[in-house]
Amino acid sequence: QVQVVESGGGLVQPGGSLRLSCAASGSIRDIHTMGWYRQAPGKQRELVARSSTGGTPNYSDSVAGRFTISRDNAKNTANLQMNSLQPEDSAVYYCKADVFYYTNGKIRNSAFWGQGTQVTVSS
Repeated sequence: QVQVVESGGGLVQPGGSLRLSCAASGSIRDIHTMGWYRQAPGKQRELVARSSTGGTPNYSDSVAGRFTISRDNAKNTANLQMNSLQPEDSAVYYCKADVFYYTNGKIRNSAFWGQGTQVTVSS
């Protein structure tokens, strides 16, 4: 019923920038929260940044001041601008959307994940 798709990953040198994009589509009534998570090899998935409707975005300590999340509620999108990238930022980045959606005449709420996009920071 709902699809979440990320794009924008790639290879970048230390100190460089990348912009990730996330788009949710389907039978969406409303999206309360959209967030970005990442998972490096051998590590648990961790929160990077998230934005809730009517709230202040919050960031992990490791990215605060370097990354910025922005949302377009009308388009059901969330972007992550990543600056001053470091090798430790290398990971698969996932978008998560907390969605109220229509199904079988009812409104349900669930979290939907994208397939992930690889970010590699290396010289």
